[in-house]
Amino acid sequence: MVMDDTMRALLGRYSGAVPRYTSYPTAPHFGENLNCGKYARWLGELRSGQDVSLYIHIPYCDRLCWFCACHTKHTLKYEPITTYLAALYNEIATVGSLVGEGAKVTAVHFGGGSPTMLMPADMIELMRRLRSAFDFADDVEVSVEMDPNDLDEPRYDALAAIGMTRASLGVQDFEPKVQQTINRIQTFEQTAGVVEAVRARGVHSVNCDLLYGLPYQTLASLERTVSDIITLDPDRIALFGYAHVPWMKKHQQMIPEAALPDVEMRYEQMTRAAEMLVAAGYQSIGIDHFAKPSDRLAVAAREGRLRRNFQGYTDDAADALIGLGASSIGQLPQGYVQNMPATGEYQKMASGDGLCAVRGVELSEDDRLRAHVIEQIMCNFCFDFAEIRALFPKGAETVITEARVFTAGNRDGLCSIDGERFRLTETGRPFARSVAAVFDAYLSSGKGRHSIAV
Repeated sequence: MVMDDTMRALLGRYSGAVPRYTSYPTAPHFGENLNCGKYARWLGELRSGQDVSLYIHIPYCDRLCWFCACHTKHTLKYEPITTYLAALYNEIATVGSLVGEGAKVTAVHFGGGSPTMLMPADMIELMRRLRSAFDFADDVEVSVEMDPNDLDEPRYDALAAIGMTRASLGVQDFEPKVQQTINRIQTFEQTAGVVEAVRARGVHSVNCDLLYGLPYQTLASLERTVSDIITLDPDRIALFGYAHVPWMKKHQQMIPEAALPDVEMRYEQMTRAAEMLVAAGYQSIGIDHFAKPSDRLAVAAREGRLRRNFQGYTDDAADALIGLGASSIGQLPQGYVQNMPATGEYQKMASGDGLCAVRGVELSEDDRLRAHVIEQIMCNFCFDFAEIRALFPKGAETVITEARVFTAGNRDGLCSIDGERFRLTETGRPFARSVAAVFDAYLSSGKGRHSIAV
């Protein structure tokens, strides 16, 4: 691929640091005045007929990957996990008792960290506690983030026993030098074995996470990784750009910055990987996901039902997402709430009255309007003026004016207004995060530092 001067100029102008917009307002703008009492009221206002998703955070890994920006800590002993689970069980019981009667759980996501570090008996007990505390729908989706290095036959059997329906495998890159530099040794054979094992146990959807922009990663090495992944025939593939944020995650200082691809190479890697996946029959979804046309995520994208939350793109239409565990973030109709991030402090709170909320934001009408517009841009690369006038009659004209002003002043052709619709052009789609930032009323406050947009 030969990059022309026009694209080089666009990268220079629009690849600056902006949020990933898995929420709006974004986490740096959560305030510390949202207390457990308010959270308890929000939970109680969930009602019969409303659907709920659960996110359960396991903040431990038996190895620490240098690239990771998740809230996790390294341990080679199981005792800290046992202690953590006891506190988590108490939070589950408390939160479940507060949720309004009749709200049903339709999806459960186990994330981390490494949820697959749990002993088989603990996996089963954790799900038993969840089912005891909450009212589960009959067809609940259960997804688990998996580290192939943790897995063995008893764990596979336990995952089947808890009803796992979607397996999400972290792959990142198969190139040995890249793996050594990011401290993530994982062979293709290991990964293929996991895919085979979960499918043999009836899992209907397998997702693989890939990263571009890693140290020592080249266009050729990424092509080899993508080719290998395609042979595994995953149902979904997430192609994330590595977020280098060493000021926030100190272990990323282990990664030599001189070995990181520059923004032009990152763009070439992203574009080439996307080309290969589309050529292999995957549907491009949003800015960084790909799915088989028959997959639920692809169907949701085609039908305009695609959503975006802290797990990325989703077809989950639940009315609320309840976060459980240290640092987890919930999204309720009233706003966002985040649990205590520090594991020790979380355990004290969870072992006390069982509620651990320490930060969050109650959404204003302007927040809801802008959240909707930003989600539409990130999911569908457009938004309709008539729709936001109907949904948000008081503030819609302000955002519509902002869209018209930005479009009129943007000489790079990133967007256009077709009748009553603001849309990103093909040129603008790679810069969707930067375009979404135009509608972010908080960004100019300077709170928070972010990764680059490409």
